[in-house]
Formats: sequence, structure tokens, C-alpha cells
Amino acid sequence: MSAFPDTLPNLATPADAAPLNLPDEGLLLSDPDLSDVEVQLVTAALGEPRLSSGRMVEHFEQRFAQSLGRRHGIAVASGTLGTWLALRALGIGPGDEVIASPYGWHQVAHAVTLVGAKVVFADINYWSGCLDPARAAARITPATKAVLAGNVNGHPAAWAALRALAGQHGLALIEDSTEAIGSRYAGQPVGSFGDVSVFDFSQPSALCCGEGGMLVTDDDALASELRYLRSRSIADRRSVSVGARVPLQAGMSELTAALGAGQLARLPEILARRKQVEAGYLTQLQTFEGIKPPYVGPDVDEVHWMLFIVHLGKRFTASALAQIVDDLGAELIESVLYCQPLHQQFAYQQQGWHRGQLPLCERIADRALALPFHSHLTPDHLKFIVDTMKDSSINVGAGAAIY
Repeated sequence: MSAFPDTLPNLATPADAAPLNLPDEGLLLSDPDLSDVEVQLVTAALGEPRLSSGRMVEHFEQRFAQSLGRRHGIAVASGTLGTWLALRALGIGPGDEVIASPYGWHQVAHAVTLVGAKVVFADINYWSGCLDPARAAARITPATKAVLAGNVNGHPAAWAALRALAGQHGLALIEDSTEAIGSRYAGQPVGSFGDVSVFDFSQPSALCCGEGGMLVTDDDALASELRYLRSRSIADRRSVSVGARVPLQAGMSELTAALGAGQLARLPEILARRKQVEAGYLTQLQTFEGIKPPYVGPDVDEVHWMLFIVHLGKRFTASALAQIVDDLGAELIESVLYCQPLHQQFAYQQQGWHRGQLPLCERIADRALALPFHSHLTPDHLKFIVDTMKDSSINVGAGAAIY
């Protein structure tokens, strides 16, 4: 059962209230929402004669694709490997360029480098955090073969403009929906917009399998190639035909698929609980000065955040933000800076990228703080988190919060 009632109570805590009951491990950034449904499905999978490439993987693939209105689902070991397979299946490799955002879940964009192509970063929309279509258009060269765009922290990208851009220039459009499962844009769920769309199910995804991912597409030929590249079958064991299309060991186990199938069946319930936690946070943050309110862009029907991110104002310096993370940690509240932009990371600095090239991304990333966000948080937990952050903001000299 959810810790929240149907209607949120007054979250004010009386002076004589009982001490806050924290879990032994503290308030974690993410904590999977699991039930007996997942346990029963995993137990059933353990009783099957095959623990890989069996019926549960096929079931999860079919149900996941159906939930998005896509023709094909291809289960993979991770979002990184899935994107790597997608790039290979699209014929993208050394000498090619892929336009991507430096802001968000890094593991998917890393696949561009792993496949031997060149990542070309373009700046983001300041409000949504997603790849800006106009800025992406300015990066297109004759070597550009694809645009890789994500739904950052749950907020859908401008898919109508991105689709028009890809069509105009004959580019593949790869959609990274790792952070946004359940979100909707222009009447359709995320995962509906790319030639191939990528999901990763590791924490802190709302649909959490520990590891694993899924590719979805409507292209029959592309789906066939993705399945071939994913892994060899037992029938291929004696094959001496290797050539250039060498498959990867990137499949999903039956146990992971069983966990995923259970999570998918319960996804509306999981997302509804997370919405209640979001509402509790928003209630508490009304008394905190200098917080950028959550943004929902045009044509966006529904946003399901991956993490609850607080965008702090300019009065918070980088050192102040780091101190707030330390202060929260001292109270057993796990928090992290949401994103270290890719173009500021060592591997990409070796390719000529550096701070100052993508100012909008840097402006957001410098002050984006991710707080615990999962369905096991109670109203008292949320009040404690926000009050601790308020006290810390005063201690670091960022100005008095409004109580």
C-alpha cells in the first residue's frame, strides 16, 4: 500500500510529534517498487528449463511493444548495448557523426563512441533540458547520420520538430526514453517517436529490473537485424560464417524479463504512487525561495520524472551546492548533482570539447540537485528532506528560505 492517502494531508508537523522514523539505510535516491507479482513471476521463471532466450523474454518484449503501440520489442542487456546495436543496425560507425545532447543519462550517448562514430554535441532547450532542434540543425554536416535525443528526466523532447529535422536531412532519429517511461507527448507515449527507441531498466528507472533494456521499432527489417546482432542462437554454434556482422552477447535473461514483466503490469500503479510523492514535494517546496518550478512544455500531455530535481537559483554557487549535498548526507539523505555534462568529462575533452561551448546546458547542470524519489517516501520524509535543505541553504550563505 502507498504511504500516501488519497488526499494529501497538511504536512505541518506539530512540535510534540514523534521523531521521524528513518530506514536504517537512510532516505535513498531510489528504491524499487516491488510486490508479490514480481516475486511470483521470477519464481516461475526459475522453474523453466531455459534461463535465457526463453518464453519470458518473448512475453516481455511483446507486452512492452504493445504498451507503446510499436510493432517490435527487442530486449537487451542494457541501454548502452541497445543503442550500440541500433547504431550498428543503422550502418553507423567510424567516419560518421551523431548529434546528441550533453545533458542527461550518459550511458546511452556513450554508445556512439563505442561504435566508433563521433559524438557532436548541441545545446539544450533551457526550460525542458532536452536537445534543442534549432541548435541541433546548426550542427549538421555531410558526415551526420543520426540524431540521438532524449526525454530528459521524464520531460519529452520536441519530437515534432526533431522528426521534421531528421526527415529534411535524411537522418535516422534515435529516441532515448530511459528517463521518461510513462510520459506522453502529443497524445502518444514516449518511445513512439524514434525510428528506434531505447529504454534502460536499471535504477533509478520507475520500471526497474536492476539491469536490462529494450529497443522498440516499427521497422521489420531493422528489428530483424537488431535481433541478429543481439546474440548468436544455439543453432549458430557451429557456424564459421563470421564476416563483418559479428553478433554481440547482449541478450536479457529470463529472470530479468520476469521482473520486467511484473513491473510493466504494475506500471500504472507505480507511476500513480510516484505522482503522489511529487505532489508532496511540490507542497513543501512552496515555502522555499529561489526554486525554479517544474516546467511542462507545449504539446506535453504528461510528465513522469525519473528523479525529483530541484533547480536552484543563481545565488547558489557550485561550492554551496556541494555543501548542501554533504549536509543532506549527514542526515542520511542521499542526493547527487543531477548531471556532469558530457562535454566537460575527460573522454570528450580529449576530443576537443570543453566548458563554455554549451552555456545553456552548463547553466542548468551547475544548479540541478536530485533528491530521493520513490514510492516508499512518506509525507514526513519529504518534509524532513526539504527542511534539511532549507537549513543548509542558510548555513552556506545562499540566503534565508521563506518558512
